[in-house]
Amino acid sequence: MTASRYRCAACGNLTRFDVTTSRRSRAYHHYTVGGELQIEDLEVLSEVVEEVSCRWCGSGASVREVSAEDAAALESSDGAEPGTPPS
Repeated sequence: MTASRYRCAACGNLTRFDVTTSRRSRAYHHYTVGGELQIEDLEVLSEVVEEVSCRWCGSGASVREVSAEDAAALESSDGAEPGTPPS
């Protein structure tokens, strides 16, 4: 699965978001002789993004999914360091 990129239309944020997801997965659980669990061969069967909100301004309604190419173009065109909040 490819990670989504987001942009907040309210403040321009491209780097900081709170993302709530639900995942269904299958994994091999291997317990050591000492009883410690080691999870191996984790496979994500499905994943649903339930909510995305901007960490800078708190908006959820203004967050949009963008392509990786569009996000890279926006980061290079704004002149600010990536991850810097707008002034």
